[in-house]
Amino acid sequence: MFNSEVLTLDLAREADEIGAALRAAVSDRVRRRGVVLGLSGGIDSSVTCALAVRALGKERVFGILMPERDSNDKSTELGTLLAEHLGVDFVVESIEPTLRAIGCYERFDTAVRGVVPDYGPGWQSKIVLPENLLDSDRVNFFRLVVSDPDGNQSSVRLPPRVYLDLVAATNFKQRIRKNIEYYHADRLHFAVAGTPNRLEYDQGFFVKNGDGAADIKPIAHLYKTQVYAMARHLGLPEVLCNVVPTTDTYSMEQGQDEFYFVLPYPQMDLLLWAHNHGVSAAEAAPVLELTEVQVERVFRDIERKRSTTAPLHLGPVLLKPVDEVSH
Repeated sequence: MFNSEVLTLDLAREADEIGAALRAAVSDRVRRRGVVLGLSGGIDSSVTCALAVRALGKERVFGILMPERDSNDKSTELGTLLAEHLGVDFVVESIEPTLRAIGCYERFDTAVRGVVPDYGPGWQSKIVLPENLLDSDRVNFFRLVVSDPDGNQSSVRLPPRVYLDLVAATNFKQRIRKNIEYYHADRLHFAVAGTPNRLEYDQGFFVKNGDGAADIKPIAHLYKTQVYAMARHLGLPEVLCNVVPTTDTYSMEQGQDEFYFVLPYPQMDLLLWAHNHGVSAAEAAPVLELTEVQVERVFRDIERKRSTTAPLHLGPVLLKPVDEVSH
């Protein structure tokens, strides 16, 4: 029977299983001494780091905090709190100079001015989805929300080309961070641990060769709700257990449900589980306090995202086999 308890785990057993699999993956599969990972101050990187410490020991886990111009200062504070709580070595490396040198901010601001000509110093912005996704089958167009130096907000619909330019510019951030992670992994002879949860991994909420790149992804099978439960089981600080998911990519604070998911993660987790287990929209609707039509729209959105983001999961495509190299 489908209900709100379907995501309940035996957390002690799950932590033990992840630990054993992680130790085997590090030593036997990727043949490294430990793991490095980026610490964003979010729940996923916090739980991944805690599980790695539990499995490998704190001396074989290295954390990296990588703030930039648009980062929230709280992200660095929470990442530092997590590293100090677990006793792992860590470093803070600002990626802002690299992003400026590569033209990330200039390209982004230029693209914004294509729809908001006055955009400049002192302005802030973020990309959002329409608010009525559950009640419409129309094509979803992203909107750009801007705030001028006086705090006055407005929004404008994004033409596809401008949207792609903005996303391309911000993707520099995830890809530069991953370069830093692999630098430290190489010098320590460690593996890079990725931090996506099941909702993000399934729905393609990552940047290819950015936060999607890793040697090991320890929690990709855990729904976000389960990640929060694991944080409490592992005894992480309360402030981390209650942290609200954000993208921490744009200068204005942006929730993941504003930018990508149709609903906040507790509802999306349940509907993804329902879809994965063949639960009908009619059965799922009353549990979520949604209409059957709304649930069907979410199910279609899940399938649409899986289809459109499938190439993100691909490695390089070989046009002819190389039989001597096995994977």
